[in-house]
Amino acid sequence: MNAPAQKLHFMPEATKQQPQNARPADFFSDLAVRIKRHTQCEVMTDPASRGRYATDASIYQMMPLGVAVPRTEDDLKGLIDLATEQKIPLLPRGGGTSQCGQTTGEALVIDCSKYLNQSFDFDAQKREITVQPGMVLDHLNAQLKAHGLWFPVDVSTAAQATIGGMAGNNSCGSRSIAYGNMVHNVAAIDLLLADGSDLHFGRFDAALPNQRIRDIVSQLHTIAEREKDEIERVWPKVLRRVAGYNLDIFHPQSERPYTEDGIVNLAHLLVGAEGTLGVSRRLTLKLAPLPKAKTLGVVNFNSFYQAMALTQHIVKLKPVAVELVDRTMVELARGNPAFKPVIEKALLGMPEAILLVEFAGESREEQLRALSDLVTLMSDLGLPGSVVEMPDEKAQKALWEVRKAGLNIMMSMKGDGKPISFIEDCAVPLEHLADYTQRLTEVFAKHGTKGTWYAHASVGTLHVRPVLDLRAGDATKMRAIAEEAGAMVREYKGAFSGEHGDGIARGEWVSWQYGPRIMQAFEEIKALFDPHNVMNPGKIVATPKMDEATLFRFPPGYTALPLQPALDWSAWNIKRDPVTEIESAPGTGGDAAGGFAKAVEMCNNNGHCRKFDAGTMCPSYRATKNEKDLTRGRANTLRLALSGQLGPDAFTSDAMHETMDLCVGCKGCKRDCPTGVDMAKMKVEFLHHYKARNGHTLKDKLIAHLPRYAPIASRMALVANLGASLPGSGWLREKLLGFARSRTLPVWAQQAFTAGMRLGSGAKHDAATSLGPVVLLPDTFNNYFEPENLHAAKRVLEAAGYAVTVASVSDERPLCCGRTYLASGMVEQAKAEAARTVAALRPFIEAGTPIIGLEPSCLLTLRDEFLVMNLGELAPKLARQSFLFEEFLAREHAQGRLHALIGKLTPLPQSKALLHGHCHQKAFDAVTPIQQVLELIPGLKTELIESSCCGMAGSFGYEKDHIAVSMQMAEASLLPAVRKADAQTLVVADGTSCRHQIADGAARGAVHVAVAMRRALGA
Repeated sequence: MNAPAQKLHFMPEATKQQPQNARPADFFSDLAVRIKRHTQCEVMTDPASRGRYATDASIYQMMPLGVAVPRTEDDLKGLIDLATEQKIPLLPRGGGTSQCGQTTGEALVIDCSKYLNQSFDFDAQKREITVQPGMVLDHLNAQLKAHGLWFPVDVSTAAQATIGGMAGNNSCGSRSIAYGNMVHNVAAIDLLLADGSDLHFGRFDAALPNQRIRDIVSQLHTIAEREKDEIERVWPKVLRRVAGYNLDIFHPQSERPYTEDGIVNLAHLLVGAEGTLGVSRRLTLKLAPLPKAKTLGVVNFNSFYQAMALTQHIVKLKPVAVELVDRTMVELARGNPAFKPVIEKALLGMPEAILLVEFAGESREEQLRALSDLVTLMSDLGLPGSVVEMPDEKAQKALWEVRKAGLNIMMSMKGDGKPISFIEDCAVPLEHLADYTQRLTEVFAKHGTKGTWYAHASVGTLHVRPVLDLRAGDATKMRAIAEEAGAMVREYKGAFSGEHGDGIARGEWVSWQYGPRIMQAFEEIKALFDPHNVMNPGKIVATPKMDEATLFRFPPGYTALPLQPALDWSAWNIKRDPVTEIESAPGTGGDAAGGFAKAVEMCNNNGHCRKFDAGTMCPSYRATKNEKDLTRGRANTLRLALSGQLGPDAFTSDAMHETMDLCVGCKGCKRDCPTGVDMAKMKVEFLHHYKARNGHTLKDKLIAHLPRYAPIASRMALVANLGASLPGSGWLREKLLGFARSRTLPVWAQQAFTAGMRLGSGAKHDAATSLGPVVLLPDTFNNYFEPENLHAAKRVLEAAGYAVTVASVSDERPLCCGRTYLASGMVEQAKAEAARTVAALRPFIEAGTPIIGLEPSCLLTLRDEFLVMNLGELAPKLARQSFLFEEFLAREHAQGRLHALIGKLTPLPQSKALLHGHCHQKAFDAVTPIQQVLELIPGLKTELIESSCCGMAGSFGYEKDHIAVSMQMAEASLLPAVRKADAQTLVVADGTSCRHQIADGAARGAVHVAVAMRRALGA
């Protein structure tokens, strides 16, 4: 029972990091064959797929040996058996959002997130549930909400963080002061060991079912007893300390014990182990009652130091959270259109810092009293009138979303320097927090940089990332700052690793934190569980140095391959002084890709694009759940290709095309991605180069040139429509063009909106009776397929009192935004169309006349792609005065100019409108105006469908290779919502493609908002 613990044989030859070319040429293909032979896993061993798993949200990159996606728990066992037999290291991974490099390594990555995400054995009375490691926190809490319960380790990445990953990192969350860390909320773990053992780790008083676990328990007890005095001497007493293994479960050192009754739970040793001891098969979690009432007080401070100094008094009121947002973060949030209106409601003037203080519990009256106590406390502390009270739950939720996005808001900084994660989780006792932050700020200044502070003031863990440029050699500064921060942490008896784990960034600091005796104990624990070191080697024990440059994602000398971009990406090719914030161009070493590469590099792998429950991003990932089809996956592949890491011609390769194939150009990432990765624009750039090398197909040309042949096809509408419906025509177009035979084609209108119209002559403007001139810009789709929409818009605008001019040019070929050319990668043709449009609109642009359009993808091109086509000074002016129909009316209504129109509107037969927003409308925050305009109709109530992309995306949904994914996207929420609507509900969708998808998928007609408004005008 008391046999000495065995030593670990560190890094055997099979697990040492080796250059990829040191392996046999057939290693990767043979590995795939072996995995498929032993399991049902999806397997990827090609360079692009491995590259997508080479990084997490840290500064590191390590190319894995391959990626296996297990379908069942038996697959997990099969992978471990194979790895043991072949001496292949394993790396379990969830959302891949670790910030210290925990999920990077030269190993076989096991992605548990796609299939191993189920729950079992829910016990509402006991408040426990068992889940597989790939279960996402938000998904779990959505299941529990109906039962009045939740899992309270509320990390800011809850939309993408998996329970397995949270256990691996010992995650904490904003409300840990009330609920504790992950380790306090795990009841049991079923763990698969490298030797094939499947062991249940739970309370120590339970029966031990086999000799393997009895041996483990015996040796753990021996180690813990031997090191009892050392544990008591060196273990940090703060709540937030997650370094190493939780050997203190045998001798608790924190004010918050791991268990209420003092009985040791062996699962707690595994929490924070970062996959180095085994692979979690299932985890049993403790649940908490959902608070029935919440209040929020936002305390504004004129001094950052004062905010830190007074936190220790605020926590005495027993709030469930006290979260910091500093001045820099406030300014960055104000610069984000999604966050600006929310953050400004929390501010009193321009504070240097704010604290979000939340109270929660059973009684609303109690929480309101607590909020009142906060106001009184701040007055007593010399800050009367410093609290913005937020008793309303909706306002609270909106502000918490801004706080949750804190890291990603910070990472949205453009330029070579990036906020680097390596000391952001140091935890110190609250009484030292103000002095620690002030001294560390001085350290940053000494090294020519600064950091942005935010997060968990309540527990003395403030996230701060100094702005450094590792490719310019700032790794030296990184180590110097870490050493000085570490010295302060030691002085204040805090913890160097307080929340986000060890990984590579803090792995070498584990021995610094605990000393040689405890470090030896950790090595013995690792050897006890994993004697051959195949479980995520190089983490917690035998770790590399934090500044090992060969492991950096952007090592010194990193550069992009030469590339002449088609679009203007210069806004990203800058250098930003971290102290003065002055920008200069170009950045470090310039950018051979003209800023395109640096725009791609804005992806910091935070995984925000993996969310399923809100927003648009990322619709293709929601359908396939493949990393390849994720905004992050595409950005990683682009970065590797642009930097030559996938070969000299990788950027225009078929593998790159496959990666970009399911991007529907929805622009959801333009708004939803916190770091501003605009994949839709990047796909245009990619297609330009790919098609230049590989040529355009007949389908490409047919789609791209639609605006040119549309006038001819429209005049031959009867023939064109008949040809599309003849027997065998579907088979023929699928065979020759790749358009799915099951998809109906748009019907050409027999008379276009512009047919017979005197174009561009201008409407008469009677200053006495008119609200002024406007220009209606007909798009190709509404003009030739649904001209009734344009007629309706013109009628409504005229009824409101505007003098409407229809925009065109002298040759009478309608103007075009170039959207179809962009979708096919024909950027030069798109530029020609854009230049023609700008030239034709010059008189109206110079006169400041509003330009109004109906089709979101077309009109919003004037506000997006037109700005990166080098069209001259008129383009930004055009962007500022271009409006979607509903945007213009909503603006005019807000200015009190629609009295005449409102007086003419009458109720519709329908009393309810079901609204689906076009993706580009969502990207430009242009969905709310539709609701505002529809609600001008008497008696009409509008309900918004919480949907992502409809799945059509121009020609995407028509193509036989894409129709299945197109329908998956539509079936996620849009089509079920439409089918559920009764016949008396008006379905509204402004996008041409959206209306077509609704008609095809739900057999239901949808109308443009202009048509709804026109109907309300009656005769």
